[in-house]
Amino acid sequence: MMTDFRERVRTALVELRANVKVFRNIGKLLPFAAYNPARYAKHWADTTPNAQALRFEDQRYTWAELNAKANDYAAFFWREGVRAGDVVALMLTNRPAFVFAILGLNKLGAVAALINASLIETPLAHAIQIAEPKYVLAGAEVVGPLLRALPELDGDGDRLWVQAETAAADAHGQRVINDDLDPKVAWEAAALHQPRNSEVFCYIYTSGTTGLPKAAVITNQRMLAASTLFGEVMIESGPGECTYVSLPLYHSSAMYIGFGAALAMGGSIALARKFSASRFWKDVVDHEATAILYIGELCRYLLNQPPSEYEERHRVKVAVGNGLRPDIWVPFQERFDVPMVREFYGATEGNAPVLNFEGRPGMVGRLRRGQVIVRCDQATGDIIRNDDGFCDEVQPGEIGLMLGKINAMMKFDGYVDKRASEKKIERNVFEPGDRYFNTGDLIQLHPNGWLSFADRIGDTFRWKGENVSTNEVAEMLNGAAGVLEANVYGVKIPHADGRAGMAALATDAEFDIDAFARFVVDKLPKYQRPYFVRMLPAEAMRTTSTLKHQKVDYRREGFDPEVIDDPMYFLDGDRYVPVDIALYAMIASGEISA
Repeated sequence: MMTDFRERVRTALVELRANVKVFRNIGKLLPFAAYNPARYAKHWADTTPNAQALRFEDQRYTWAELNAKANDYAAFFWREGVRAGDVVALMLTNRPAFVFAILGLNKLGAVAALINASLIETPLAHAIQIAEPKYVLAGAEVVGPLLRALPELDGDGDRLWVQAETAAADAHGQRVINDDLDPKVAWEAAALHQPRNSEVFCYIYTSGTTGLPKAAVITNQRMLAASTLFGEVMIESGPGECTYVSLPLYHSSAMYIGFGAALAMGGSIALARKFSASRFWKDVVDHEATAILYIGELCRYLLNQPPSEYEERHRVKVAVGNGLRPDIWVPFQERFDVPMVREFYGATEGNAPVLNFEGRPGMVGRLRRGQVIVRCDQATGDIIRNDDGFCDEVQPGEIGLMLGKINAMMKFDGYVDKRASEKKIERNVFEPGDRYFNTGDLIQLHPNGWLSFADRIGDTFRWKGENVSTNEVAEMLNGAAGVLEANVYGVKIPHADGRAGMAALATDAEFDIDAFARFVVDKLPKYQRPYFVRMLPAEAMRTTSTLKHQKVDYRREGFDPEVIDDPMYFLDGDRYVPVDIALYAMIASGEISA
């Protein structure tokens, strides 16, 4: 009892300190305040002009230089007719031009639609079209896929601009704007537009793993509030501190926690072109980073790398991110000697952020005011209403659906598509007329309000009358000998209710399918066992651009050997047998059942 009391007191003090640090910035974060990210950049350019702001490969920019580059872009946009409220789609991979362009647009009060640079074909065309941009600025490296998705842009120099990293870059015959960014023009874009926190800063897109991407509306207030929260209390950034960012800037983690935190506190970021597990720690050492940003399976990929001299020479004090699974939290922290790991939970567009200030392994943080976890059907996400038509909260130890109350302080700014916004709102949750944001995530409640991530709605499936958490089973399978990474999902079997478990596995030389079968039978109840196993080539696991497991395509492909070239196995009793066309036919006909 005394230990529990001490824990509550310690946690309360840690959270009080965090709240105080954020509150001292409150004047800049109110909806009517005259602030935006561009104003923050100018502030650091005026007060700490020679402090490092941005590092990329062998390039270095101080805050004065970064602000000047943003002004060059703003001047170009202004000459081309961009005005406050106009939308410009940005499609670039990680590099300094991305930062300059988004700040340049913000200086004019224009909106940047941050297009995922890895999109192609229909999803790419959809992402640009729903933003309804007046112009598109693309990196030379993505012009080819862009023109294939939207051929009407070909030759349209009035709408499509290309930024090239080198003179030799192939712009596919489109207008290259490099020479139009004239640094000789003395020009302060901030004088043209007086900012408001309520204005839209950018659109950040959902991953599109369960459908076409949706454009979430990110106001100046949302950007600055998130940046301040992460910069002040999670990273504890400031002049002289550097965060290594290997995630794409078009994603909220890199934008909020990476660039945003540095922007809020006057720190700096070391920007990587893309994540590389083999180069990660060398980059961290070379850039003298004091913080690192992670998401999804990034930490597992680092653990799977052979030891490197650089992992022992870094100066990292804190790692911040989300998606660090409990089974590797402590091994990651111990192997790489990272003093503090701070996990968080939250959606780009959501109003229910949770932060683990204390670095408690396996937890995303503690339940905050206005946040609730309600009973639901874990397989479908349907909220279970009581006899009065309202919701019931779960008890410690139970899993439920996370909701965040919508009010003046915790707003839901929604998506560009208003119908999509409406679908995320739950009404009459505890009383008539109340409104809550539906996160779409299953969260487990622990004593003292602590929370852990359970699964996303749609990833949990039902088999043999039981709900199966893909996240929980994957964590168990990752403990089997030779398994480097497990991606678990449910697949449909003809003549059977629900979905049977299937695991796509990345393995090393230690893996043995018979030993794996014994592990599965010993460690998992029947309803949780992966009845199908798909063996993947090295480094072939499909992930999103932010290293989250892709399940949609795997589910659709199922276990059909005429569709899949990878070796597959079926759990026949207590052993795995190869899936061939004959066995597939017997399973599909119901002659053999899981």
